[in-house]
This record gives sequence, structure tokens and C-alpha cells, in this order.
Amino acid sequence: MESVAPKVTVVVPTYNERDNLPKIVELLAALDVPNLHVLVVDDNSPDGTGEVADTLAQSGPIPVGVLHRTVKDGLGRAYVAGMTRALAEGADIVIQMDADLSHPTEAIPRMVETLATTDAAVVLGSRYVAGGAVASDWPWHRKALSAWANFYVNAILRLRVKDATAGFKAWHADTLRAIDVDGVQSNGYAFQVEMNYRTVQRGMTIAEVPIRFEERTDGVSKMSLAVQIESALVPWKLRFSGDAAQPSRVRG
Repeated sequence: MESVAPKVTVVVPTYNERDNLPKIVELLAALDVPNLHVLVVDDNSPDGTGEVADTLAQSGPIPVGVLHRTVKDGLGRAYVAGMTRALAEGADIVIQMDADLSHPTEAIPRMVETLATTDAAVVLGSRYVAGGAVASDWPWHRKALSAWANFYVNAILRLRVKDATAGFKAWHADTLRAIDVDGVQSNGYAFQVEMNYRTVQRGMTIAEVPIRFEERTDGVSKMSLAVQIESALVPWKLRFSGDAAQPSRVRG
């Protein structure tokens, strides 16, 4: 009897991404990843992204599900809602990917393969391991801020991860259950850090594969001052909310 490929669900939160969403689905459909599904989590976008998602669910090139949320309360909350739905629908692997085309879909097969062939609990698409890169059109101060954020997080939490704020990840479903993803409270970049911290605390392995991060070409960034402030405070909150993180096993 032929074995069934693991169900891989790509969770894509959206807010005003009607132009980018069809492009992402087409790029995902072109990948050589069997049993690949997409779950769009739309936060009631006023530009009609939710309706575009519904159309893709009816006639898209791969299976597309849509979770319509009525409140816009942050990227972290959207990811938690999407991941929770993906687990409930039987996903074996959950990939988190932003809707702005900054994350290279062509890295997904390697991320899935790394999960399947190593003891990694989660695989990060990393800008800061050998072979990775940030967008060439980033100004120097943004590159410096990104590098500083990773140094800052690792200095406080000792995650020993090159790209602690990475938002492109492939998770084993069992990992998300083990870290109680439904209980994650942070938003923005702090959400990424809290997810990594919970993984490290449980002694699980984080692997990193190189990606080239691209700047969005359509739409506008959702980064706000509140997200930046939270990102600065959350590592300290995590550090002093319980025992210090156990040293993680990180594979680059």
C-alpha cells in the first residue's frame, strides 16, 4: 500500500494583500511538495483580500482554505489562529510565511526535507547563516537594526539562533502542540522570539537553512511603533517569567 505524503499546510496571514496573494499561491503550486495546502488568515482586509482568497479556494491551483477574522489584533494572533486551525485540520507540517513575497517559496522543499531527515523540531529560513542574505536594497540602518535585534534577543535569552527574529519557519505539528502554540501571547517580531524560546525551553532542536530575504514590492509594511516596543520588552519578560532557557541544539 502506497504511503500518503505528510500534509503540509502553509499559513499565510493577510491584511490588504489582494495583489500579492494570487502570486504566492501560484509560486507554492509550482513547488515539488506533495500534499501541499494553503491556509489564508485574513483580518477583514478592506481592500478585498478575503474575497480574493475565497476565489482561490474555489478555483486555485492547489487546495486553499480561508479563515476570516473580524478583528485585526496583530500578526502573532493571526498566526496562532491559523496554526491552531491547521492542526485541527490534520496538518503534519505547518509552515508560516508572510504574504508580502519577502520569503522565498523555493526554500520550502529544503525546509520540509530538513524536518524529515533530521531531529529538528522547527526549521528557520535564516538570513544570517552561511548562504543567507538580506535584501540588497535595505538601507544600512535597517541592516544594522536587524543585526542588533538578533544580538539583543540572543544576549538576553541565549537562544543560540543566528536569525532569532525570522518569520519563515517550518514546524512539526507535534512541536506546535508541545510548545502550546495556542498560549503564545506576543505579536510582531516578539511572536517569533517567543515561539523560539518555548522550543528551546523544551530542549528541542532548531535548525536553520539559508534564504535570501527580499523587500516587499507591493503594498505597505505593517510594522508599527507598538510592535517595535513590544519586541524590545518581550525578551526580558520571557527571561524573568520562569527558569532560564536551556541551551538549544541549533543546526545551521
